[in-house]
Amino acid sequence: MVGESDIDLQEPLSPDQPLPHSASGELAEPQDLSDLAPAPVPARRWTPKRVVVTPAALDEPHGARIVARVEELGIEVERLRSNRLTGVRGDTDRQTYARAKSTLAVVVSPPSRRRLQPISPSADWRVDLAEGCPAHCQYCYLAGSLSGPPVTRVYADLDAILDNLGDYVGEGTVTSRSAARSDEGTTFEASCYSDPLALDHLTGSWQRAVEHFGAWEAPVQLRWTTKYDDVGRFLPLAHAGRTRIRLSVNCLPVTRRWEGGTSPLEDRVRALRDVALAGYPVGLTIAPIMPIDGWPEHYAHLLALVQRAVADVPDLDLTAELITHRFTATSKQVLLGWYPRTTLEMDEASRAVKRGKFGTSKHVYPREVMLELRRWFEVQLSERLPSCRVLYWT
Repeated sequence: MVGESDIDLQEPLSPDQPLPHSASGELAEPQDLSDLAPAPVPARRWTPKRVVVTPAALDEPHGARIVARVEELGIEVERLRSNRLTGVRGDTDRQTYARAKSTLAVVVSPPSRRRLQPISPSADWRVDLAEGCPAHCQYCYLAGSLSGPPVTRVYADLDAILDNLGDYVGEGTVTSRSAARSDEGTTFEASCYSDPLALDHLTGSWQRAVEHFGAWEAPVQLRWTTKYDDVGRFLPLAHAGRTRIRLSVNCLPVTRRWEGGTSPLEDRVRALRDVALAGYPVGLTIAPIMPIDGWPEHYAHLLALVQRAVADVPDLDLTAELITHRFTATSKQVLLGWYPRTTLEMDEASRAVKRGKFGTSKHVYPREVMLELRRWFEVQLSERLPSCRVLYWT
């Protein structure tokens, strides 16, 4: 279980544990699949310290299901008198952050969320089943994107959200009209603003979405990515191959230093194997790629873990999405407020500036660094995982 009390918010959130080296001093590669056998301990699950539900959410059938599910887990649910969230802000920004990250709010989604937005280069459309994430990643891409304290909100109007998707089939420009990815059909990304496996044991929302797509006789695909390994409930679902489950992975120094409250890398790779064996299309979201000291060695170890895990999976359908680290001035300010002692590199002077179409700007790695990283990953993936399709690099 992971809660506020389990995390020291003032220090790097994962210890700098020694990496698995061989006698020669090089990073040890897994020798067989025995180290990817079923985990000896239960999958990591988040237990919120405070769960609240609004009156509007409680009126929704799925909202009532969430409340019943949470209470069955022995967690008290506070029924609010109005649809406004209160009691989150503390005396300091740090206290507000801690309170918000340990709070789960069951709410109705804003009407604007029914007007789906394109989510290039991942998918045709973004569909939100929740907003916020209980993990403590020190590079968090949600920092600066969501307003207010980082409370995790789960949407009670799931049935209406799923019913709304039919209007978008055949539309979009990422996969629907792409020669390279048309086999995926119209794609719906359901993890832009949250991590499904951090929340699904509390809500069941993504299980219902998988079943919805499994029963939907249309050229469509649900997509989501996670840093957790709690996949057991998804293995027996009738998914019909219409959900691609991706595991967000990184090299060991990144996962151990800057991804607090998430599942260990080895457990995520084991989960990737499990869902692939259950017939799901699967994927790697390798992000955020960072040229840390010894990065070729560390990322080679990551790819070796994956190579061993999927070596004997029949009819493997594996993709990769390669995303380098970047930040904005706003997100850097937010992240330094959340993690004032972080060791994460966010030096504008060593970065290039990438301008967005709406006047935004991001600090990315210089062109020569990006080219070196991209060429290395393209070569290594083609050699270690030749059937893997690289969807994009950014």
